[in-house]
Amino acid sequence: MTSLDDFSDIMRRNEPLAPYTWLKIGGPAQYFFEPHTQEQLAAVVKYCSENEIPVRILGSGSNLLVRDEGVSGAVIKLSDGIFSRISIDGTKVTAGAGALLSHLISRTIAAGLAGLEVLSGIPGTVGGALRGNAGGRNGEISEFVKSVTVLTNRGEIHVREAADLHFEYRHSNLDDMVILSCELELHEDDPDEITKRLRKLWISKKASQPLTEQSAGCIFKNPRGMSAGALIEQSGLKDTRIGDCAVSDRHANFIVTYENATSKDALSLIDLIKAKVAAQHGVDLEVEIKIWP
Repeated sequence: MTSLDDFSDIMRRNEPLAPYTWLKIGGPAQYFFEPHTQEQLAAVVKYCSENEIPVRILGSGSNLLVRDEGVSGAVIKLSDGIFSRISIDGTKVTAGAGALLSHLISRTIAAGLAGLEVLSGIPGTVGGALRGNAGGRNGEISEFVKSVTVLTNRGEIHVREAADLHFEYRHSNLDDMVILSCELELHEDDPDEITKRLRKLWISKKASQPLTEQSAGCIFKNPRGMSAGALIEQSGLKDTRIGDCAVSDRHANFIVTYENATSKDALSLIDLIKAKVAAQHGVDLEVEIKIWP
């Protein structure tokens, strides 16, 4: 009978999660797995399902806030290269869930394929981008998805075609699956022209976002027809600080953390922002980042 001891070569107990997140805060994972093969991943997921151990998948940690108490259950990080492979065949691109979105963008541009440059400056992995339908005012990743290969909690691999997928603003119906890879359909264009568009988007983001500071990207979703950052700024919250967490003075929808920051500080700041925006604008902001647990 399988036991946790059978995974000793790919599992660590009470692994600190803060170093794996962009905010650099938060407690440990009860069980932390780094499988080296798809078979090991399937075995871990199946074991956890059969033993009612909650499973969370950790990407690059760019859109994540881990509470100070840490996470009970299993955290799985797809860090092995097998989970981040990218292959290009004509205009069809296959990308592993563990591949960095920035790497995927650069690979497709070099191949003369356009589309993904609209995601320039968005951090994270392909898996995270699919799960949260990453994008901005210029487009979303869902526009290019043809299929997604997933792993069920029984350890079975399924391919979900476009007709079975549902994407919304910062959401998809892939929440209950372990994403393994996706197939994207792009279109050909001059690499120089694609690069020009990417640079224009990157310069705009660099000028308006605190990209050189510790942050987790946008904290709140934009309410329909509104800008969360504008609402927060209009509420007089720019540069507001609790402990060693602060609302960015460059973009009010970003929270930046400093050396002694805690998750409690960040969560208190999030609650303060929500309360003030609701009081002054009558708008209930919805958190965009993932908060564990």
